[in-house]
Order: sequence, then structure tokens, then C-alpha cells
Amino acid sequence: MGKRAKPEEIIAKLREVEVRLNQGDTTGQAVRAIGVTEQTYYRWRKEYGGMGVDQARRLKGLEKENQRLRQAVSDLTLDKQILAEAAKGNF
Repeated sequence: MGKRAKPEEIIAKLREVEVRLNQGDTTGQAVRAIGVTEQTYYRWRKEYGGMGVDQARRLKGLEKENQRLRQAVSDLTLDKQILAEAAKGNF
């Protein structure tokens, strides 16, 4: 498994594929030139297509914040359930 590409790198690679396609390369040739599989290319295009670098950075930041908040809600829900079970035992 290789290293994960940063959003800025992904967008640059997507642009490179667009240029190669406009120059007459096939999708397979263009994708091999950037060093990823077609599956990865299509996944990246779906997620980052038409996005600017700043937008991609903001998206990743928001996704991290969303994950942190989901974890906090999960932890608080678990704490609430534990307290509710403990309260049942005291009465």
C-alpha cells in the first residue's frame, strides 16, 4: 500500500490527466502516466472533480472536524447509557 496523496496533489494529477486527454491520450494512458489505477482516478474525479486546491483543503478540514464531532457524540452517548444503567441499579 502506497502513501496517500494530499488533496493538492490529487487535483494537480487530475488536471494532468485532463491535459493528456485533450492531447489525444486514452484514459488508460493518461492515468498510467500519473501513476494510479483507473479506479483511483475515477474515485478522485468523483470526489475532487472541478474543485480548486483551497476548496479541497477546506473539504478535508471539514471532514476531520466532522469525524471529531461524531466521536464526541458517540462518547457522550456511551457515557449517558452507562450513567442510566448505574442509576437503575441505585433505585
